[in-house]
Amino acid sequence: MSKTELVTAPRPLRLPDGRPAGEAWSLDPAITHLNHGSFGAVPLAAQERQGRFRAEMERAPVVWFPTLPQRIAAARVEIAAFLGVAADDLALVPNASAGISAVYAALPRRRGGEIIVTDHGYGAVTMGAERLARRWGGRVRTARVPLDADEEQAYEAVAAELGDATDLIVVDHITSATARRMPVTRIGAEARRRGVPLLVDGAHAPGLIAAPPADVPCDFWVGNLHKWGCAPRGTAALVARGPLRDQLHPLIDSWGAAEPYPDRFDQQGTIDATSYLAAPTSLDFIERTWGWDTARRYMTDLADYAEQVVGAAFAELTGDTRPVDVGMPVPGMRLVRLPDGLADDRVPADRLRDRVAQELGVEAAFTSFRGVAYMRLSAHVYNTAADYEHFADACVPVLGEWARAAAQPVEVSP
Repeated sequence: MSKTELVTAPRPLRLPDGRPAGEAWSLDPAITHLNHGSFGAVPLAAQERQGRFRAEMERAPVVWFPTLPQRIAAARVEIAAFLGVAADDLALVPNASAGISAVYAALPRRRGGEIIVTDHGYGAVTMGAERLARRWGGRVRTARVPLDADEEQAYEAVAAELGDATDLIVVDHITSATARRMPVTRIGAEARRRGVPLLVDGAHAPGLIAAPPADVPCDFWVGNLHKWGCAPRGTAALVARGPLRDQLHPLIDSWGAAEPYPDRFDQQGTIDATSYLAAPTSLDFIERTWGWDTARRYMTDLADYAEQVVGAAFAELTGDTRPVDVGMPVPGMRLVRLPDGLADDRVPADRLRDRVAQELGVEAAFTSFRGVAYMRLSAHVYNTAADYEHFADACVPVLGEWARAAAQPVEVSP
């Protein structure tokens, strides 16, 4: 889509009985939910399924826990089919960071102990890489990828940091702060050529991309199912291929520790694993109700419309009519530039998120990249054009007032 092309609001999705799609969720109608990308939202069907599992667990825990590994293994088969991978390559973990931590805990230093990350990486993942580099006595090298970099430019930025001392590459499939793709297939091919392990952080990919890890030549891939996949929170997939996968162990040693990968991840003591078991219900609900292809098209069309409407509202305030040029855009997420002074770093961005929720009744995401603040728009099937029109009409003027107030010099008493 051209940035100058006007986008028509897509017709809202509905349930088979004609009700609005949002009625399949328990989201508070008094709140405008514009930030599916952070914590997701669980359909009622999956909440009810998880509730039945929990009730069964509490009725007879001594019966429940010995049979839990077999139940998790069955859920893995369904989730693996959704992701387009072999069930024997997939382990279930609480979130993408947990899967990445398992990888960090398993890998030995083989060369110079250098880890390559990008400046778009998720902060917690990068901090984990820094801790691993300290343990190895190595260092982290950061590839600087311009926001507007196309596939070739992004690939070259990462490849330029590789060398004989590289022991691990960590790159996002879809970046969290900047809502763009990275050329993981090309990076993976180069990593294979050099014999360097590649870890792909696909936290946002399941649901936004069809079968995201299927064709990526990587050693490790992790993705959250509780974001765009709408699974109960605390559900993520760790996909591992090749000989290094046999070194992976869950962060908690339990009675399954002696089992091979991925079976050893299926037994984790007394954790509540009902989110894993109910995850296929969420994935199947979207497929049966609309189909994932239709859902992704709707999310993309709605995100395009949201970018147009919200971006125009901010542009009217600031006079900056330049669209945000994201080099490799993704379905369902867009960036619009915020007025100066609102959120030029992670901490003020989080404060703005909390203030907007408390004072304006809107759940929204605010991010920053290289000192520039953005609103990260995300859309799911329960969102409608009216959600973003409300934000543009009622909330953007308030954010403009907040920005002007923040720009006022602070008077210091003599």
